[in-house]
Amino acid sequence: MSIPEIVQSTLGDEQVAATVPLGGEDALYVTPTRTLIYRGDGLLSDESVVEYSHDAERIEVSEGRRKATVALDYGIDGVEEFTVPAKRLHDALHPVLAGVLNGAGVTDANEQVIQTYQFSELTLVVTSARVVKHVGEAVWDEDFEQYHFEDVTRLDVEEGTVSSQIIIEADGRPQRVKTPSDRTREVRERVERALLSYHDADSYAEFERSAAPDDAGDEASDAGDADDAGDDDPFGGGVDPIQANPPELDDDGQVVETDSDAGADDGSADAVGDTANTDAGTATDAGDVSADVETGSGGSVVADDPVGDAASGGTESADAVSADDAVSEDEPAGTGGDGALATTGRESTAESREETADGESSGFAGSGFEPAEENMGDDVEERLAALTEAVERQNELLERQQRTIERLVDRLSRDQ
Repeated sequence: MSIPEIVQSTLGDEQVAATVPLGGEDALYVTPTRTLIYRGDGLLSDESVVEYSHDAERIEVSEGRRKATVALDYGIDGVEEFTVPAKRLHDALHPVLAGVLNGAGVTDANEQVIQTYQFSELTLVVTSARVVKHVGEAVWDEDFEQYHFEDVTRLDVEEGTVSSQIIIEADGRPQRVKTPSDRTREVRERVERALLSYHDADSYAEFERSAAPDDAGDEASDAGDADDAGDDDPFGGGVDPIQANPPELDDDGQVVETDSDAGADDGSADAVGDTANTDAGTATDAGDVSADVETGSGGSVVADDPVGDAASGGTESADAVSADDAVSEDEPAGTGGDGALATTGRESTAESREETADGESSGFAGSGFEPAEENMGDDVEERLAALTEAVERQNELLERQQRTIERLVDRLSRDQ
């Protein structure tokens, strides 16, 4: 389409960026700074050109059945309008809006406006470098939002029956753009193509990999730190380990609160077995600990040994001990010749003293505990395995929580 001489003389040194036929000889010409409306010769008017600057603060559109009016608001300088055929409104509004965005400094001089969408009170402009969103009666004014492709890390869609939402995640914050469901796919593809072109990516999957290199590097670094820490610290460092004595779990995997044994040594880790009948029994650390307690009445009581090895060798037999041989509650406890720990019983009757074939003590008489070989059944092994698995899961959860907290702190510090 040739440019009339009257238009060429008005252009001066500027170049025409877009041309929109308006019917007959009439046309709309858009330059980087102005919009020119050309009217050809008619029965009631001569050939003319009217120009409208792109320094407008607001653009409004009103549509009729045959004509549509575009109003450019210049603030204190007033409002100027021009009319176009209603069927040509979208074709004319697109380059005019692009020129106004450029004149207002929203877009760069070399930035291309790819597509303009109008959905009721929503105007969406897709450029080669950003998405400009405006909601309101006006097509555009200074109250707008923009999402630069440099800051976009994710693009997604929440589909609905009547309307859907395009999710544009920028600077780690999801921004939602509501569009009619029958146009959502088109808008999403337009935005995605512009996004991939800006990042020079061949596919969305490639864009995702390049959009979050810092997060991937942080996760890899966290995994490497956890592996290194595992050599020296079984808990991975950074988080205080849970208690060495794991809690008891119920059938639902919840921790069952139990009171700890008041007489247990701090060094005891995993005491397994039935509870002692005597109230003052003391559990020692794993090992073979046994001793005879010398009393005034000649009786002896052997110290508790819940996790010690059962005596090996000949067949064990138990002889009943009379009440006269029991240790009185008032008599002090002593230690044997080898210095092993001994305790006094509080019950009026003592447990039978077990002796081996040659008459030596087996180490369990009067303690209230049975030999470990008899107590360590399949159910105990299963409980130990379940507790071990629970501890490992808790350690993994603590490590994951620690990494999450560190990343959140790092992100918050960068946002500030």
